[in-house]
Amino acid sequence: MRLLLLSTSRTHGTGYLEHAAPGLAWWLPEDGKRIAFVPYAAVRFDYDAYEAMVQGGLEGHEVMGVHRFDDPLAALDEADAVAIGGGNTFKLVHDLRHFGLMEAIRERVHGGRPFLGWSAGANVAAPRLCTTNDMPIIEPASFRTLGLIRPQINPHFLDAHPDGHMGETREERLQEFVLLNPDVPVIGLREGAWLEVEGERMTLGGVRSARVFEPGRDPKDMDPGADLSHLR
Repeated sequence: MRLLLLSTSRTHGTGYLEHAAPGLAWWLPEDGKRIAFVPYAAVRFDYDAYEAMVQGGLEGHEVMGVHRFDDPLAALDEADAVAIGGGNTFKLVHDLRHFGLMEAIRERVHGGRPFLGWSAGANVAAPRLCTTNDMPIIEPASFRTLGLIRPQINPHFLDAHPDGHMGETREERLQEFVLLNPDVPVIGLREGAWLEVEGERMTLGGVRSARVFEPGRDPKDMDPGADLSHLR
């Protein structure tokens, strides 16, 4: 498998997917590939506009929104790679199951199709959606997701604890997860960080560090270039 899992589609001051250019070149080094794009995480904007935005960020390739096909599975059969965009993870998981795409994408990625996901799209590469930051605006049939990697991902990881805020921080929420799921680590990807996964190897890429949560250990920051294969 070859996976590129981004925290975000853009960072401050950059265009759509521009910050991830080195990772994208690693993920799909040859131009002219057909990419089946899953836009179902979008809620507040339409799928055609989303597809066009992604096409602009993936110049040199042909982006095919699966929503344009009478049978979304047909888009997977015509594609050289699969990409899932960000938005609301609950909506994404609901629709992946509704259209029968969860198992189909998993099978194709295990069969060698390169996979790209950002934000919610990276979240669903994990075993479950439980470490999303999103509000459950719709109820999917199951919390189980693609399970392409062993750890959970928390995109857009923040260290912030605003003055006067009395609720739990992001870190405390993720510590709760690992306490209740002692066999599952979590990787908190800060903006500008991503994971490059090839076979059994997993490497932290990008320009920002990640926060790793493992049961029985204190959370630890990992710098870009770190080998995270032990979590794979």
